[in-house]
Amino acid sequence: MIDRDPVTQAVIALLATLTGKPVGERTVPLDPETGEPISPPYTLVDPLDHVSDDNTLADRHTTAVSDYQATFVSGRTPGVPSSKGGGRQSQWLADRGRKVVERPADGSPGYEHPLTIPGVGCYRREAREAGGTQNAEDAIITSVIRFRFFLEETGA
Repeated sequence: MIDRDPVTQAVIALLATLTGKPVGERTVPLDPETGEPISPPYTLVDPLDHVSDDNTLADRHTTAVSDYQATFVSGRTPGVPSSKGGGRQSQWLADRGRKVVERPADGSPGYEHPLTIPGVGCYRREAREAGGTQNAEDAIITSVIRFRFFLEETGA
């Protein structure tokens, strides 16, 4: 059976690498030095469904499909207290995050950016836009992408 936590940690690590910004699981990321919440921009990751049953009689639970919602949160410009987060910044973060499903430019199989989960391979990935903040007067603007990962045990 494929456990959920290693998948979640791998998704968080991949999004942090791709965006270059902090990522929090279901909550605002914390500064590791102070324990205080980090100001945006950052990404929030919410684990959604995790299905490990393929509905066959011979199912050995060696596969899973995991869904995640990533909320890309814009923030004020550092050093400019009157600034607001904006659509361009949240969309830039979402564009970086969407690289989760990027294929190699040379046409080779697989994905450009590895999703490293011990003993588990990811053979298919999906991403779809799920909306974001509508009110341009908000101090923080978001873009949302839902990811789906098709996983199988590798035995390694």
